[in-house]
Amino acid sequence: MAQRRMVLQIGMGTDIRGGEPTKAAVRALRDALWHNSLTVTHALGVDVDSMRVKVTIGVPRPEQVDRAAVLAVLPHGTGTVEVVEGGLAIPTEDGRGETLLAQAAAEVFLDLPEERAA
Repeated sequence: MAQRRMVLQIGMGTDIRGGEPTKAAVRALRDALWHNSLTVTHALGVDVDSMRVKVTIGVPRPEQVDRAAVLAVLPHGTGTVEVVEGGLAIPTEDGRGETLLAQAAAEVFLDLPEERAA
């Protein structure tokens, strides 16, 4: 079997008023996933829960992101979450808060027999 990347999904999420990195990260992953219907597993005759999903989140203050909350967004398969410095923090006009933007990339991998992987 060969592990092959089958899908790359991207999304953006925000926390408009709270400046909460986890909220923005969860919304970014939902944005990436909820605009797609992955029929590739059915087309290839593999179980949808056999997917391995590698999630990368770019957000200000990555150390504050609850990776388990991000991972809980995945509807199928197993996943990993890597959070890196990225996104955008926009201070509010009064300077007492911020709007956070996060980006998400979800890479879907499947184990395919060698003849399908070629």
